[in-house]
Amino acid sequence: MVSTTKIKSVDFYRKIPRDLTEASLTGAGLSIIAAFSIIFLFGMELNDYLTVTTSTSVVIDKSSDGDLLRIDFNISFPALSCEFASVDISDVLGTNRLNITKTVRKYSIDSNLNPTGSEFRSGPTANTIKHDEESDEEYGDGSAVLSGKVFDRISHQHAILVVNFFAPWCYWSNRLKPSWERAARIIRERYDPEMDGRIFMGKVDCTEETELCRRNHIQGYPSIRIFRKGSDVRGDHSHHDHESYYGDRDTDSLVKAMEDLVAPISLQSERALDRPSTENDVKRPAPLAGGCRIEGFVRVKKVPGNLIISAHSDSHSFDVTKMNMSHFVSHFSFGKKISPRVMSDVKRVLPYLGASHDCLSGLSYISNPSDSNENVTIEHYLQIVKTEVMTSSYKLVEQHEYTAHSSLVRSLDIPVAKFHFELSPMQVLITEDSKSFSHFITNVCAIIGGIFTVAGIVDSLLHTTFRLMKKVELGKNF
Repeated sequence: MVSTTKIKSVDFYRKIPRDLTEASLTGAGLSIIAAFSIIFLFGMELNDYLTVTTSTSVVIDKSSDGDLLRIDFNISFPALSCEFASVDISDVLGTNRLNITKTVRKYSIDSNLNPTGSEFRSGPTANTIKHDEESDEEYGDGSAVLSGKVFDRISHQHAILVVNFFAPWCYWSNRLKPSWERAARIIRERYDPEMDGRIFMGKVDCTEETELCRRNHIQGYPSIRIFRKGSDVRGDHSHHDHESYYGDRDTDSLVKAMEDLVAPISLQSERALDRPSTENDVKRPAPLAGGCRIEGFVRVKKVPGNLIISAHSDSHSFDVTKMNMSHFVSHFSFGKKISPRVMSDVKRVLPYLGASHDCLSGLSYISNPSDSNENVTIEHYLQIVKTEVMTSSYKLVEQHEYTAHSSLVRSLDIPVAKFHFELSPMQVLITEDSKSFSHFITNVCAIIGGIFTVAGIVDSLLHTTFRLMKKVELGKNF
């Protein structure tokens, strides 16, 4: 068995008896300085160990050809009616999707961007509206001309008031005119306004009665509105509660639609009963206000393209000089939605990430149509960069940030709000660098040992120097 004496012989830290050591003020001072230095450097090393560091690289975006990019948006148009508001998508590969409705919702809003009701549902419309064949046959005036002075009085005299809001310059208004007058004459003969009074057909020239048309939120021509006595009441937002007719415009279809309106109403009734709508009903609620909030999302190919919001109809005309595409952007972003918990963790890694994720949010773009400022299209040019973040907690977080440049330009066509997007072929890859705990312990030991050693050397030098100075003072030779 190895003796205790032999084991003690390998002791690297042999002790000196305390009574053989001597304390000094310089040694005490150096000890205090060394202790504070060790504490300070240990704190710095611990802070560095706990601080997240990342490495950034720029690489080619290797997204597969079938990957689609999601665009989320919430945009308010105070002067664009939900009745004609259309969200369209196009790109350089030839994709052209018009009037997307499946993932888009519309809400009527007033001029102050306040909602005026529940979601506006325009419903399906026929691809081709049927009209009477064009002919030189005389048709005469069967409907009455209405003005702002008599409109309210007429609407309260009859259970049903059907009005054609038209413009003389409009092609579709002129196509409707013959069949409208024939149908009005037939209805007048069957349901005499003086004797029967259940239905009355009129027309309003919106180039003459601009205020009346504005009050009823007419933006496309022709617009056929159905006013029901008793339900046509002005609400808190100064709007009329009525319906729009979207069916065929030939004489037979118009006459049938008018008779369907009259059928549920008895001669003694003073109020038009609301008839339950059906899936293929051609009469649906008209917009409650002149503005529209459009929200939802679309998916697009990862190539340069456009998201366009405009007034669109295959059977209406628009006065481009009065179209106002001013809008307020509440939200506009690209890519998948990231949960707040994940985003909070990513912010720990990169506090600045996400600052340009929704850079259009809260911005307004105003265009006031006037003699010198007509046909104004508002364009936004968006350049998108994909950023992928690899963290210790989550395998991968994908973020799309973008820059936006906007301008107002004169247009020869119908003014639109255009969001042109273009993705960079490069992407930013950010990786959280992991730190070894063993490396941290090694650095801590180096700090303690280094300071202890340096302090010992300094103490030895000071002690030797003081001894030499004392010998010189005593005059001793050595």
